[in-house]
Amino acid sequence: MSEAEIEVCAGVSVSRETFAALKAFEALVEKWSPKINLISRNDLRDIWSRHIIDSAQIFGFCRPSEGLWADFGSGGGFPAIVLAILSEGAQTNTRFALIESDARKAVFLRTAAREIGLRNVEVLNKRIEELPPMNADVISARALANLTTLLEFSERHLADTGRAVFQKGETAQREVEVARNKWEFSVQSCPSQTNPTASILLLKDIQRA
Repeated sequence: MSEAEIEVCAGVSVSRETFAALKAFEALVEKWSPKINLISRNDLRDIWSRHIIDSAQIFGFCRPSEGLWADFGSGGGFPAIVLAILSEGAQTNTRFALIESDARKAVFLRTAAREIGLRNVEVLNKRIEELPPMNADVISARALANLTTLLEFSERHLADTGRAVFQKGETAQREVEVARNKWEFSVQSCPSQTNPTASILLLKDIQRA
């Protein structure tokens, strides 16, 4: 895939160096996944569009400039490692905290950050609820939990003026409706560029109802 194609697919213009870093990460996922199940076996045939482009589109919706971006349940590095690569390429001052409770996946994330040369990544091998409040400027999560649970995490770790960005499937609207039973928040739903039934939820002003 050329640089022009990634720009069209993800809405993000990248340099040759950034594109090379994304391809290096793709190769690492392909190498490690059979050992520790980072992604499904079927997805190994299409890591680029199913995972890298799907992650990269968040950069266009919620482009960071500085501060702390916390990613919950980072797993195989989607979206956080992809976002960290794009952020370094764009020369932002954003720091990424990747929270992953699985020790093997945390080792993978640290290895990926080191081998790619990312200086803006810290991996925390802990459960989200065990961490002290992070006061994050942005919180993200992909395929981790339902929205009500994610809002519980966000209340603890998101700065008062912060935003949350969650990738959701076809149940997104129903999850928003259920979450409003316990939470007040403003939300913008954006269609996914990679899945016609999926959405990206951008939330702020989160507080208990």
